[in-house]
Amino acid sequence: MFRNLLIAGVMVVAMSPTLARACATPVSVCAKDGAGSFPLIRAGKAAGVYVDAGADPAVRHVADSFAADLQRVGGQAALRVTNVASAKGDLVVIGVRGASPVIDALVREGKIKADDLAGQWEAYRQLVVERPFPGVPRALVIVGSDRRGAVFGAYDLSEKIGVSAWHWFADVPTERKSNVFVTAGDRRDQPKVRYRGFFINDEDPAFGAWSKTKFGGANSKMYAHVFELLLRLKGNYLWPAMWQPRAFNADDPQNMVVADEMGVVMGTSHHEPMTRAHDEWSRFKGGAWDYARNGDKLREFWRGGVERMMSKGDGQPYENLVTIGMRGDGDEAMGEETAIGLMETIVADQRRIIADVTGKPAEKTPQVWALYKEVQDYYDRGMNVPDDVILLFADDNWGQVRRLPTTDRDRAAGYGVYYHFDYVGAPRNYKWLNTVQNEKTWQQMDLAWRKGARALWIANVGDIKPMEFPLSFFMKQAWDPEAMTPEALARYPETWARKAFGPAHAAEIGAILTRYGQLAGRRKPELITADSFPLGPDGEALDGGEFGIMIDEWRALNADVARVKASITPARSDAFFQLVEHPVAAMSNLYELYYAAAWNHRLAVRGDARADLFADRVEAAFKADKAIAAAYHALNGGKWEGMMRQTHFGYTNWQQPPADVMPAVTRVGGTPKPLVFAKSTPPSAPGVVAVEGPDFTRAVGGAGLDWKVVPHFGRTKGSVIALPQGRPSTTRADGVRLEYAMPVAEAGDLTVELHMSPTLDPTGRNQLRVGVSLDDGPMQVITDSLIPAPTATTMQEQRDWNKAVMDNARVLRAAFPRVPAGRHVVKVWRLDDNVVLQKVVAGTRPAPPSYLGVAAR
Repeated sequence: MFRNLLIAGVMVVAMSPTLARACATPVSVCAKDGAGSFPLIRAGKAAGVYVDAGADPAVRHVADSFAADLQRVGGQAALRVTNVASAKGDLVVIGVRGASPVIDALVREGKIKADDLAGQWEAYRQLVVERPFPGVPRALVIVGSDRRGAVFGAYDLSEKIGVSAWHWFADVPTERKSNVFVTAGDRRDQPKVRYRGFFINDEDPAFGAWSKTKFGGANSKMYAHVFELLLRLKGNYLWPAMWQPRAFNADDPQNMVVADEMGVVMGTSHHEPMTRAHDEWSRFKGGAWDYARNGDKLREFWRGGVERMMSKGDGQPYENLVTIGMRGDGDEAMGEETAIGLMETIVADQRRIIADVTGKPAEKTPQVWALYKEVQDYYDRGMNVPDDVILLFADDNWGQVRRLPTTDRDRAAGYGVYYHFDYVGAPRNYKWLNTVQNEKTWQQMDLAWRKGARALWIANVGDIKPMEFPLSFFMKQAWDPEAMTPEALARYPETWARKAFGPAHAAEIGAILTRYGQLAGRRKPELITADSFPLGPDGEALDGGEFGIMIDEWRALNADVARVKASITPARSDAFFQLVEHPVAAMSNLYELYYAAAWNHRLAVRGDARADLFADRVEAAFKADKAIAAAYHALNGGKWEGMMRQTHFGYTNWQQPPADVMPAVTRVGGTPKPLVFAKSTPPSAPGVVAVEGPDFTRAVGGAGLDWKVVPHFGRTKGSVIALPQGRPSTTRADGVRLEYAMPVAEAGDLTVELHMSPTLDPTGRNQLRVGVSLDDGPMQVITDSLIPAPTATTMQEQRDWNKAVMDNARVLRAAFPRVPAGRHVVKVWRLDDNVVLQKVVAGTRPAPPSYLGVAAR
């Protein structure tokens, strides 16, 4: 019942995904027949599906899956053909070049061309072929360069005919269509990032409870759904859930078998070497996790992991990208005494084990070394790592990439990035809801691509749900980073919404998702308290101030969700709730709770009985939070029971509370006056003005760089960035700058604030430079030096980083003495890469307290 009360009002229909409009392009999906088109579904009847009996299990599995997708769309089961010689009618053929006798015969006969697939990684061709076999007038041939190439070629078409990657994991239904045609011609594609995947992590209490309730644990029945999701998103690599007591390979021996059969490359997380899960060490009873004192036991333990990987038979492994290296026990830092020499010894010994067990040189087994937290220091201090090992850089756990290659860009195995949408650790866990801005992900991963991190992209997605939207975007960008231009980034929300909910209101839903990402990304909900944002003045009428303006934004977003929801068909209601309504309802309710708590605290101190009315609102919002979670758990017959158990109220340090705790309220007693609210006014002060970053009066490019506005990026209107990223530093002589008209009302010493998106120096220098000048005066160079902090901070640069990631903003300041009143121009100069400007504030008086900065004029 609560689902009907969460967001009152009217909402808009979204019919299901439409077929591709580009009916004139080769191998595109179209609703009508055309010259040479292949009838994938005609009058509800699907084409037959053929796969070689001896094909790789991954190819056979995707053929089954594709046939099921045809039935989802057309309503009738697809005929499974076992012999092309006796086949009658149109036929889909799925296979691998060099491994499919049928496809290889078509190549020899000149009926298809697939030479450019030879030796390629996960490439595919989709071809419409005339009269390929005696009884087949036309075939749609999906040829992979390898087994995953065939998988992605099939799932690519599944997506285009309207089967969502989230059909199971978010209950996105498939629209029935009587006619689906594939236009003539051929099409080729392949990924640009070699390994693309995600990490299920920090999975208790949500994912862990859900998987145990629904499947009896994190077993192969559950993981089959995860593997399918990964492959449909065109990913290939997974770090499985690993919080104790889970151990992927040990808990269910079928886990690695099913992964391999479906074509998934398995790995273990950054601190779990040699395919061994963290919990396996305690089961092994090996003693101290200390290589200097207990190397024999550790080598024995690691050898067992590689032997298990090789247990497939015939000298073949279950496909893995093997993590090497070592961190402290339980993902803790190793002792400060750990020397580079010891770490090099650990890696060398691990590689000897790999070579010995596999019977092949170590470089024949794919490996990755994760440069996470303090492990990056070993790299920066010159640790030697074999050239065939992927070096996996990491972000700071809050979305800022810490390090990227500066030399040796041609390293044989290449580089990667481990990115976070979820985190457990200081300064605060964030695990509950999606707080990721795709704009930020795009900027950081575009930088990574252009700086040479192209071998592996992996995102920590916590429980998978509710990270559907940012995970989809991450995987899309990973497939082809160069295609994800700023324009494609801007189109993505509507495109994604269209695939899930149809074209009718895709633009509105996309706009909701974008606005949600910006509002939610301002501050993680786990960090929000009654004191996070300033209130305005109080009297007979209450001015909500900046906090009130935020509340108005959330209420407006709720109203938009309600308007669209009213037209959502019953078949799509569960998906809409999960992907759109729930995050808005849950997050806005949290804001309402803390807004009421802020007023309760303010008024109670003064003995104002209106405090009691706000106490009532706090209690009501706390109850509503539980009802919102219960509504989620009731979806689809309780399918997602447990998935929203994550606590989010009552933090007292970085670690999550064991149970939600309502903020304390004070009751005054007496008869309160009615609540009357004035229009919320933003923080302002005489002599202080602000301009949003995108509202420059002039943008000057140079040195091959141009300025680009990225709408919604950051906390207010958007951000400005010099593109392309990855270019060398520039100087004032290059002239790359933004100019802002800033009227100075009162003469005096002028302070200019640059409100930036937090970023880190990926070169290892720990400094990012930006220039500021006034009118035609000299340029001041501001050097920002943020250093990600461990649990205990000891340096100012670490304290600055803590504040920057908690506020999701970094404020830099420049001072200009004795500035006369009048019109002036503030110039912001691009000096270093990876600098993102959100807002410029200038004044001869102190800026008022605010969270988002003085409102722009």
